[in-house]
Amino acid sequence: RNSKLLSDGWGDSKGVCAERPNLKGDAADCIAGGTSQAQKPGTTDRQLVGRMKTPEIDWATAPEPLDYTAAVAFMERRVAAIAAGSARELIWLVEHPPVYTAGTSARPEDLIDPDRFPVYRTGRGGQYTYHGPGQRVVYVMVDVRRRFAGDVRRFVGVLENIVIETLAGFGIHGEVRCGRVGVWVARPELGPHREDKIAALGIRIRRGISFHGLALNVDPDLSHFDGIVPCGISEHGVTSLHERGQRLAMCELDAALEDVCVRELGELREGGGLRGDVVSGGPRRSG
Repeated sequence: RNSKLLSDGWGDSKGVCAERPNLKGDAADCIAGGTSQAQKPGTTDRQLVGRMKTPEIDWATAPEPLDYTAAVAFMERRVAAIAAGSARELIWLVEHPPVYTAGTSARPEDLIDPDRFPVYRTGRGGQYTYHGPGQRVVYVMVDVRRRFAGDVRRFVGVLENIVIETLAGFGIHGEVRCGRVGVWVARPELGPHREDKIAALGIRIRRGISFHGLALNVDPDLSHFDGIVPCGISEHGVTSLHERGQRLAMCELDAALEDVCVRELGELREGGGLRGDVVSGGPRRSG
């Protein structure tokens, strides 16, 4: 397929590193995951996604933790439709149940506790990562060619800045690091060089359309990361908004993300219907 993997891990970080790692070719990916109930027979894409608003870029929130395979299947269909000109771009907010996912570069020794959660091998690059409740996954399906003239570095920078500006609104200083894609928070109380990851980022580009996106730790169980070496990086930890003192509800984070996306993407207009309550609808979990 005509696709490209870009995200956390970035392989061995060879190439230009003054602002971003070298994005030529397939770089490593470190975001994916989730498992719950697969898309039920007869479930429509609209039910799966939730009630959508209708600006130029659709904005939707899945109402409950969603099976990762169902999410990827939907993104595949949506990306194809966007590329064909038959669907609008979409920013889709999702949570996944606890799961470990292994990218194509995952090392067996980095799966520390293989029996703790389901483990899924994915088609993305990169190594092991975790997704679970309390982590907001933002799937971004936009036309990178049209919005960013195909400049993937610029697009990645915008995604990073969306996280940084959202965190700043809650008094948390997030930073990016050369060779370690994602957003990091300094932890001087734990040591002079200690930094913990608060958000992971990973995209794939197909026919100029992005999918996958970013994952921001709001209030996940951070001990769940102990079953893996996240993204193959053992010298740094993970953190969350709640651990940093911001005990906000997911809908509060979503509202802040929405505001920042409007500012960063520029073409979203309040009059276009982007504003609104957290959407509902979609498949329900059994049990």
